[in-house]
Amino acid sequence: MRKLIAFDDDTHDKLIQLGRSRMATLQELADEAFADLLKKHGVPIDLKDALRKSAGVAKKAAAKARSKDSKR
Repeated sequence: MRKLIAFDDDTHDKLIQLGRSRMATLQELADEAFADLLKKHGVPIDLKDALRKSAGVAKKAAAKARSKDSKR
């Protein structure tokens, strides 16, 4: 899917310079930045990440239930 994003000239120049120094395209820089943003807010990036996160939540819930049963 294509979306249009506007940058001021200075930001655009710095992104292009960063891309050249890292041998990366602007698209690769954007992909990395958005993946980091999603990770920061706990949003799964892909199906594998979503399944891993879901399994982790299920494990925590099961452990919590076991600890409540053992206290009784």
